[in-house]
Amino acid sequence: MLGNIPGVKPRFSLPETPTMASSKAAFDKAVADSKQLPEKPDNQTLLQIYALYKQATEGDVEGKRPGMMDLVGRAKYDAWAAVKGKAKNDAMGEYVDLIESLK
Repeated sequence: MLGNIPGVKPRFSLPETPTMASSKAAFDKAVADSKQLPEKPDNQTLLQIYALYKQATEGDVEGKRPGMMDLVGRAKYDAWAAVKGKAKNDAMGEYVDLIESLK
């Protein structure tokens, strides 16, 4: 409909708002910071970091749960499945908060 008005082009996607851009910048910084933590987090925290990162970057977990013999893959899958349905921006915020708490 707007395409028929001279000089008006329809927009198919909304531009990033300043809040979204700053959230992405904070997330990117937290990802870099996660590689420079003073101490290696325990396994449960590492799984939480993994799950929030995957949720923020890829969305909900898909595919089959790894089998009993793949303990690491199964733990990662379960951690990611635990945050299923969480909005990407919410996962980004929680990831940033978690990394900040580990500094």
